[in-house]
Amino acid sequence: MNDWKSRLGIVYSTNNDHEYEYEDTPQEETLPKEKQNLRIKLDKKQRKGKEVTLIDGFIGRDEDCSNLGKMLKQRCGVGGTVKEGIILIQGDHRSRVKELLVNEGYIKTRII
Repeated sequence: MNDWKSRLGIVYSTNNDHEYEYEDTPQEETLPKEKQNLRIKLDKKQRKGKEVTLIDGFIGRDEDCSNLGKMLKQRCGVGGTVKEGIILIQGDHRSRVKELLVNEGYIKTRII
């Protein structure tokens, strides 16, 4: 690894045998679709009365969660966002989202 940005906090060493130690944080693994326990809710709090469909309970990498959110937004034809493992879909699309998730293999999905 020769990336200078990863060594910003390291002081220069005159020792020729010195090896830099890198902190590699392992990526958490995404659970298989069959084991994901997703919950679908309708939320209006702190949104000026507008409804959003909220999907939480996703366990895994942020990249996989954002891909799932992107797929749901495209198939519902609405906007939304993914923040901290929670997927927000604009509008009340609870039944449509549950149907899409079950078709994708997320069998432990429920509407609250």
